[in-house]
Amino acid sequence: MGSEKRETSPHSLPKAVRNSITLGETVTLAENAERKRDVDVAATFLATVDPAILEEPISAEEARRVLWKIDLTILPLVTATVVLAAVDKVIISNAAIYGMKTDAHLVGNQFSWVGSIFYFGYLLFEWPAGLLIQRLPVAKFYAGTVLGWAILMMCTAATHNFAGLASVRFVMGMLEAVVFPATAIITVMWWSTKEQPIRVAFWFNQFSSVFSGIISYGIGHTHTALHPWRLLFLVLGAFSVLWACVLYFFLPDSPVNCRYMSDREKYICLDRVKDNNTGVEDKTLKWYQVRECLLDPKTWLLALFSCAQNIPNGGLVTFAAIIVSGLGYSSLVTTLLGIPTGVLATAWQLILSFITARIPNSRCIIIAIANLVPITCAVLMWKLPSTNKHGLLAAYYVFYTYWAPYVLSTSLPMANTSGHSKKVTMNAIFFLAYCIGNILGPQVFRSSDAPSYSHGYAGLLACVIVAICSISGYGLLCHFENKKRDREQGVRLESEAAEGAFSDLTDKEKKSFRYTY
Repeated sequence: MGSEKRETSPHSLPKAVRNSITLGETVTLAENAERKRDVDVAATFLATVDPAILEEPISAEEARRVLWKIDLTILPLVTATVVLAAVDKVIISNAAIYGMKTDAHLVGNQFSWVGSIFYFGYLLFEWPAGLLIQRLPVAKFYAGTVLGWAILMMCTAATHNFAGLASVRFVMGMLEAVVFPATAIITVMWWSTKEQPIRVAFWFNQFSSVFSGIISYGIGHTHTALHPWRLLFLVLGAFSVLWACVLYFFLPDSPVNCRYMSDREKYICLDRVKDNNTGVEDKTLKWYQVRECLLDPKTWLLALFSCAQNIPNGGLVTFAAIIVSGLGYSSLVTTLLGIPTGVLATAWQLILSFITARIPNSRCIIIAIANLVPITCAVLMWKLPSTNKHGLLAAYYVFYTYWAPYVLSTSLPMANTSGHSKKVTMNAIFFLAYCIGNILGPQVFRSSDAPSYSHGYAGLLACVIVAICSISGYGLLCHFENKKRDREQGVRLESEAAEGAFSDLTDKEKKSFRYTY
């Protein structure tokens, strides 16, 4: 059986499966399996799996059971990884009030640069990371980078000056550049377009503030030879080492090589995402897809939104604890006061995600409207007198709703880009913009503005306004493109959408493709 080459005709399979592996001409399944440049691993699996598995209709109960299995296995793995990656970034804020600035002899705006330089490493490695994600087994690469940044977290505890901190943070940024693009690729492999916003809201949460707040508060009560900030980095680095081992053994590279799923379950996984019309995985880099992505105006509107929306993120990640302690709270109380920001931000993004999942093509308008909340908070933080401590703290808390619009937007490059090379390029650009925003964010908060940081809040206000304009423009382009395609081809039929679903064609090449906005 292993040496036999099975020549099964595509016409012996159900119509939906035939459509999903057709490239515009009738070829044998064995030929399709060999044409690595034109079909991805999903089509290869469909070409070689037992035909009896494909013939049996998928019941609603069976599909629901597989979805639950995915949600209970894959979702917790990527969620915990993203939380740990975020903790490694935000913990610098708590470390600062635990003595890092003093021990490392940071002066002037050096602390701002310690925050920014992380994203220079991120920026440098984002494009190579995208290429490596395409070339290497995604889950194993994912686990390897987690192990790498875990080691660097522990190395941070040994630094004694700005040069040491900056060097470690720079390399850590390079390794963490893999996290979000890889998680985005994993998401589109496992969940349908309709399911993605809620799942993205789960894994792209703000529970890092909760986790880091609890750990920081506990470590703040320790009495060891090590200063609390150094112990903080050692403990969190050890957590990440353990988690890298978990990922290596339990996160599959794609549905077709998930060892704790049967072939039937793998087939159901593929059938569930075929209507995404974005393919699953292909190892061949196609430069025409890269060029198509770079020439698409939607690419740059989404990138502008990502950059503008993340300037507040970069500033708050670095200066959150300093801002709160500047209101007159002690170091220990400040670490606890950071916990509600994570709860509020996560709850808000889940609420908006559920609404988005139930109202078709509402993401962009919901993002734009939701951004009116942080705009209001930015004005309050800018204009309220410093004596109004409770008002400033309340505005600071509610400003964290800025994260929900960004989370909703992260599903757009996944849902609206087909062709693996184009998808990897789009994700790289989107997260490059994320990186640039986070580089600029800490520079908005200058040491000369402390403790009120009024210029910083004015900058945050301007950034959120730019984000509203750019996401509105993106939504309009998607809307008019869909209308144009409907006029030229008529309303899309499901049978047409299934054709070439697993072929490595771009969204522009697939005339049945419709954009989500």
